[in-house]
Amino acid sequence: MSSSRRSTSSRSPSRSSKGSTARSSGAGASRPLSGYRLVEALIAGWRPLQRLDVDGFALLRSRGITRRANSAVAVDAPSKVGALLAAVERIEGLVAMTGESASFRILDVHGPDQLDDLLAARGYDSTGHSELLELPLTGSLSAVPHPSAEIRTGALDEVWFDAAWSLAPREGDDARATMHDILAGTPSVQVVLRADGDSSDSDDGLAAGTPIAVGRAALVEAGKGTAAVLNMIAVHPQRRREGLGRAVSQTLLAIAAVQGASLALLEVETGNAAASALYRGLGFASRGAYHYRVGAPPTDRA
Repeated sequence: MSSSRRSTSSRSPSRSSKGSTARSSGAGASRPLSGYRLVEALIAGWRPLQRLDVDGFALLRSRGITRRANSAVAVDAPSKVGALLAAVERIEGLVAMTGESASFRILDVHGPDQLDDLLAARGYDSTGHSELLELPLTGSLSAVPHPSAEIRTGALDEVWFDAAWSLAPREGDDARATMHDILAGTPSVQVVLRADGDSSDSDDGLAAGTPIAVGRAALVEAGKGTAAVLNMIAVHPQRRREGLGRAVSQTLLAIAAVQGASLALLEVETGNAAASALYRGLGFASRGAYHYRVGAPPTDRA
């Protein structure tokens, strides 16, 4: 895509956003995250509206919008089966009060190992299989911002959110307000690309200024450093297969590194070969996988 439009950042990319500290590319934690630090980084990257800590689990609630923000995830859960079962039953009871099904996010890189089998034995279905990918933002990172990218850093920008919602809306009552509140929970890098409206090689008919690609990198604490958790990457259906997803991702990585992040994380659904190839082409490597275990509605549980 050719364009003469330049970045319209509300803040210079060389300055750190609120809540993050800029540092040199060689500093910080380039080591893989592990244990509860990895779990906490993933939670913070898609911060729920409510969190209740229950017997070593984080029970996340966000008005029923998105599984990531409406599930329980083990942070420091007990390893003994009896105590683990008691924790699961307590979470089931709390979720049942809302009339919803209990859902657990199972990460293969963080225990307890018995959790998945325990939930399977209780009739929980397995769904939402995804892979965790990781990329150090140090040393020879070659990502550069797209020349026509609009870049915002820090608090959620309303113009960016309108563009993101136009490309990646969610279904459900109050979905827009809930997504707004989830995204507002963490400082981030926000990127949008827009249609030029004068491209001679494009026949899409999109008006100038129409959002054609968006992305977000939440800036979260990761041990002693900062991690960038990439999400909300979406491309207009009429402009796919043009490298826009790659352009947005590279811009997010470049600006996140400037903002002090030394590590990037993202999640891609198993079976999404195109997305997996894109991110691996940018240098991401597998950090593990996760899936959900979803129980029957409370009225159906024996």
